[in-house]
Amino acid sequence: MTIRRWWIVPVLMLLLISCAKNGPEKRDGSPVRIGFSAASDTFLLERWNKDIKVFTSEANELGAEVILAKSPGNALGQIPQIQYLLEKNVDVIVVIPQDMDLLAGVLKKTMDRGIPVLSYDRPVMGIPITGYVSFDNRQVGRLLAGALLKQVPAGNYVIVNGSVRDNNSYEVNRGVHDVLGPFIQKGTITVVKEIWLELWSFDEAKEKIGEVLARRQDIDAISCANDQIADAAIRLLSERRMAGKVAVVGQDADLLSCQHVVEGTQLMTVYKPLPLLARRAAEVAVKMARGELPPADQHIDNKSGSEIPFYVETPIPVFKEQMESTVIRDGFHAREDVYRNLDRRN
Repeated sequence: MTIRRWWIVPVLMLLLISCAKNGPEKRDGSPVRIGFSAASDTFLLERWNKDIKVFTSEANELGAEVILAKSPGNALGQIPQIQYLLEKNVDVIVVIPQDMDLLAGVLKKTMDRGIPVLSYDRPVMGIPITGYVSFDNRQVGRLLAGALLKQVPAGNYVIVNGSVRDNNSYEVNRGVHDVLGPFIQKGTITVVKEIWLELWSFDEAKEKIGEVLARRQDIDAISCANDQIADAAIRLLSERRMAGKVAVVGQDADLLSCQHVVEGTQLMTVYKPLPLLARRAAEVAVKMARGELPPADQHIDNKSGSEIPFYVETPIPVFKEQMESTVIRDGFHAREDVYRNLDRRN
C-alpha cells in the first residue's frame, strides 16, 4: 500500500535539537546529525523517556544534532517515520524497533545509502545492522529466575514473557530457563503456565495472568518479563489477598515496582543503569556517523548471516536491601518517592 506524503508529516512528532557550534565533525567537515526513531507506545513505558532524554543530552554534549521522530503506536508507522528522517539528511539512524522483523526492509535501504543503523535496546533481525546497544538480556532472565529460585526452591511457577515481536523477550526467556531448567526436569519446580504476550501490554498481561489465577491459586512464584507485567500480577494478587505471599520479580526498576520491592509485594526488580546505556549509544552513534566503528564488547547473531557488533551493559538485581545503594544512590529515583507509602504508614 502506498503511503502518501501528506499523511506522513501530520502524524510525526519531530523534535529538532540544536547542536553545539564546535561539535564533532564528519570527515567532510559538517556536524553530525542523528535521527532517532521510536514508536509512540514506547513513551507509555516509564523507562524510555529517561533513555531518550539522556541520549539527547549526551549527543548534544558531543556536539551532535538529534532529530527525534515519534510514529503512531504500531510497527507499520515506524516505516514512513524512518523514511522521513532520511529526507532530513541524517548521518546515522538510531532506532528502538517496535517489531524486530518488520523494519528490516526500510533499514536495509537505509544502509544501502551508506547510512549506519544502531539498534537501541532491541535488535532488528534479519539484516546486518551496523551495531546494537543494550543490556545483557539473557542475564536479566537468569537474575529473575535466580531470585525466585532462592526464595522458592520448590513449588508452582508462572512465567510471563514479553512481546513475541521483541527478540529481547526470547533472550530473557532463555535466561529464565537456563536457571530453572534443571529444577523443572527434577520435578521440584512445576511451570503451571507459560504466557507470551503479543505486545508489552499491562492490560494483556493482567488478562492472561487473571485467567491463570481464576483457575488455580496454588501459585508460589511469578516471573515477569518487565515491571509493568509485575504490576499487573501484583494487582491481581492483591485482589485475592495473595500479594506478598507469592514471589514476583520483574525488570526496569520502575518507580511503582521499586515501591513494591521495599513494601514487600515484589521480591526483586532488575535495575538497568539507563544513563550508561544511553550515553554509550550516543557515543557509538556519533562515531558511526563519522565513519568509525568502535570495538564491540561482543557479537550477536541476528539471523542476518553476519555477526553484529554488540555494545553491552550489565543489569543489576535489586532487592529491598540494595535499593539505597543502587537506584537511589544513582539518582534514578528519589528516596522520598520510593519510600513514600511506607513513610505515610509510619
